[in-house]
Amino acid sequence: MTIDRRAFITASGAALATRALATPAIAATHGKRPQGRFPNGFLWGAATSGHQTEGNDTASDTWLLENVKPSVFVEPSRDACDSFELWAKDLDLVRDFGLNTYRFSIEWSRIEPEPGLFSQAMLDHYRRMIDGCRDRGLTPMVTFNHFTCPRWFSANDGWLSEKSPVLFARYCEHAARRLADGIGYATTLNEPNVMRLLKWMNLPAPLLAAQRAMLIAAARATGAVAFSAANAANVEDLDRQMAHLLAAHAAGRAAIKSVRPDLPVGLSLAVQDDQAVGSDVERDAKRDYCYGAWLRAVAHDDFIGVQNYDRTRIGPSGPLPPPAAAPRNGMGQEIYPPSLGDAVRYVHAATGLAVIVTENGLDTTDDAQRAAYIPAALEGLKSAMDAGVPVRGYVHWSLLDNFEWVFGYGPKYGLVAVDRQTFRRTPKPSAAVYGAIARRNAI
Repeated sequence: MTIDRRAFITASGAALATRALATPAIAATHGKRPQGRFPNGFLWGAATSGHQTEGNDTASDTWLLENVKPSVFVEPSRDACDSFELWAKDLDLVRDFGLNTYRFSIEWSRIEPEPGLFSQAMLDHYRRMIDGCRDRGLTPMVTFNHFTCPRWFSANDGWLSEKSPVLFARYCEHAARRLADGIGYATTLNEPNVMRLLKWMNLPAPLLAAQRAMLIAAARATGAVAFSAANAANVEDLDRQMAHLLAAHAAGRAAIKSVRPDLPVGLSLAVQDDQAVGSDVERDAKRDYCYGAWLRAVAHDDFIGVQNYDRTRIGPSGPLPPPAAAPRNGMGQEIYPPSLGDAVRYVHAATGLAVIVTENGLDTTDDAQRAAYIPAALEGLKSAMDAGVPVRGYVHWSLLDNFEWVFGYGPKYGLVAVDRQTFRRTPKPSAAVYGAIARRNAI
């Protein structure tokens, strides 16, 4: 099943309470309360991705998977948030909240809708977005691939093909020629380890069978022998997929650097706060399986993006359920804000790299939970920084309530609500809470 990792690797942490927000009081950090301000130049941002917000990404593999029968998607993305047209309004929101960074993705399927056919119009569109960020004092943080790929790519084995790293590098070079001089930070791939995380969690056989049926339907629809996507691949293919994604990251990084050597380039990794209950053996085995190859692969990167939503308590027989009294998010899963600080500590210790939190957030229809969660998670992050972890920025997921992959428009991660008919944007109180922290550069 193609599965949004937020349903199974979901937002976590205990919301730090205030009377004004009327949420249960729970300790948010380990040890002493963090002291002082964040460093000058700290990146305060909000994130989106192209397919989840732009709408009508019809040349992409994911658009096809949403619309074939059978499909595991509860609904198609359709117009999404209409951000392809309304991107300037989105940038205005980020600026008006007091943030200084906007993370978004460029869509490979729009830029190269057919093999070797590159759209100057689409490159110009993304160039206008980058320039729009600069005009508003925002640092553009651009993801070259946020899961979705061109339909032709996935119909030719996708990341299972030996040609995939070369094809990805070709796309990165073409995009970088038009865009790189305006970008502040670039990431090649978004959460390329997510399918291994899901495999480790032993998803039920019916889900895996449903995914297999969907991929067969997509292959039939495209006349392909097989169809495979970054976040929809059969379990027996995951080792081959990872090998090519690893090569694609290196090739993509080199292609971007060939155009602009001084542009900071990294990738974004999905990282849980893995906590051993008893022996460390099972926890360490999980870490090696889910992160190990990627933590080695980033040795030549300029930074690593950490995307954390939860913790996992791991006993001798695998993951344990959350404590019975733990507060829960919109999916009914544990809220545990210290996971963010713990995750960046682990990743920095493993790589030695500077960290940017490229995603962190909470699925909830109760915005008071989000408003309490944000400062709680940031306290844990600041504690890690006070302990010596070089964190360059924090980017909240997400700016908008948007299309959350297989779960459609049900989950609510946004700082801003979006009317599904008019696309009107309505900021939530949590946006003001986060914005106030960013403006004073301190919790």
